Amino acid sequence: MDGGESVRSGRSERSERSHRSHGSAHPRHHRQSSGRSSGHQSRRDRERDYRDDRSVTIQAPGHGSEVEGEERIQVQVIPQDDNWGDNTTAITGNTSETGFSMEDMRKFAKEMDDGYSVGFDCARYVGTALAAVLSIFGFLSPIAMIVLPKLGIFDWKSDNNKGEDSLQCKPECEGLLISFAFKLLILLIGTFALFFRQPKATMPRVFVFRAVVLFLVFVLTFAFWLFYGVRILKERQTEYYAIVQFAVYLVDSLLFIHYLAIALLEIRQLQPQFVVKVVRSPDGKSQCYNLGLLSIQRAAVWILEQYYKDFEVYNPYLENATKKPAKLTGFKVYDVDGPNQANQQGRSRAVFAAAARRRDASHNDRFYEEVEYDRRIRKRKARLIVAAEEAFSHIKRMQEEQGPAIPMDPQEAAQAVFPSMARALQKYLRITRQQPRYTFESVLNHLAVCIGHDISPRSFVEKYLSQGAVIMNDKDYKSIQRWVLVCDQLLTRECEHGTIFQLRQGEVSLLCSIRKIPHFSLTEEVIDPKSNKFVLRLNSETSV
Repeated sequence: MDGGESVRSGRSERSERSHRSHGSAHPRHHRQSSGRSSGHQSRRDRERDYRDDRSVTIQAPGHGSEVEGEERIQVQVIPQDDNWGDNTTAITGNTSETGFSMEDMRKFAKEMDDGYSVGFDCARYVGTALAAVLSIFGFLSPIAMIVLPKLGIFDWKSDNNKGEDSLQCKPECEGLLISFAFKLLILLIGTFALFFRQPKATMPRVFVFRAVVLFLVFVLTFAFWLFYGVRILKERQTEYYAIVQFAVYLVDSLLFIHYLAIALLEIRQLQPQFVVKVVRSPDGKSQCYNLGLLSIQRAAVWILEQYYKDFEVYNPYLENATKKPAKLTGFKVYDVDGPNQANQQGRSRAVFAAAARRRDASHNDRFYEEVEYDRRIRKRKARLIVAAEEAFSHIKRMQEEQGPAIPMDPQEAAQAVFPSMARALQKYLRITRQQPRYTFESVLNHLAVCIGHDISPRSFVEKYLSQGAVIMNDKDYKSIQRWVLVCDQLLTRECEHGTIFQLRQGEVSLLCSIRKIPHFSLTEEVIDPKSNKFVLRLNSETSV
């Protein structure tokens, strides 16, 4: 409470001082300039008083007389000092036991971000971890079924006279073991290629087909172990060939599940079934793509992959690049007969008519502004290309023979020739509103790379002639991009005709509209050879 009162009292004193400055500006300036010992402080006070004296008076157009019916709104502009970070003392309420500073808020926000990051990482890898556990369990189960009888853990006894030789592997059993080993190797490679991949996206819902495949693996392995325990372990099966054949059946079943997983997870989505139109807001860029049979959340991930390589970087500064500052125009209406309702309505109609005329002429102004902006861009582009070609002409790769020139590495060469094109590049980046994206070090490093690889001048400036793909934006590039998926349907449902969903990230949003590719019905039409003949018709005006 003490800090709030202190800040409030400081504001009120400043406001009273600015109001008093309207009537006593000259005496106050005279008093401040009288002291030579504090000249620097007096100049600062005069500048502050001059800034505090600025005010704006807004008069409503519906009233005519200054005596009565007049409504004035006084707006006082109180700018901050340029050196506010050096000489400002803030009085807050942190002296109490329950005080909470902004540093604590930042720490609290950082802790929340760290907690969210940990939770996000867990959700990101929990699916892969579960798939790995079930895959390893299914892969090691056939091996365990074959090895267990040989370990001697269980008391395997034979009811016949060949009890000693019953667990030996005969030629037909060895053939099964060879087939078992190769099938298991193929299953290992296929499973590693299909499931053990870094996930491209963390989806809000479960991937249904992947969950179905993992469920089938679990059920199949559990069923085989159940029958293995009942039919082999409990009954002490002494025929080793039957045990190996039982394990081979499990491997065959796992291979068929793997084929099913390839069909569901990879092949099913390859054939295009839909066309999706992606419109980016607020700049209105759009693209169309073919889409297979995917769920809504997987379609969103696929669209984001295409967006990052096909769309240019959204530059919010380009929205007002072609617009000139609006001129503040006003209308003064004088009423010599005094205020009345009829005159007020007439003045309102006149103001609205003038505003409508300005609105009708705005499209003309916008057209010429865009034409002028395009002309300036082409002019600056030509200057940049010429400057780059001239700068690159001063560089030559040093051959084996030594010359009178001093050898330089690519970085030194870039530093030597960059000043000759820096001004042209800076002007082009400024007019295309790209200067916040590129720093001096990044441009210099790019120039050094181009010089080191003998890249042409046009190849060097290609990076700056367009906004570039979203994925190539070094400033906003992150290893994890967070998007919000908005849809009125369940995200695990497949895409249908008319499905609409939206992807959001900050001020950028992608509106995705899906249309089903129609069925094309083709009919055959045969041209009669007798009718495929022509005659030449001549008349007096034909020039042949």
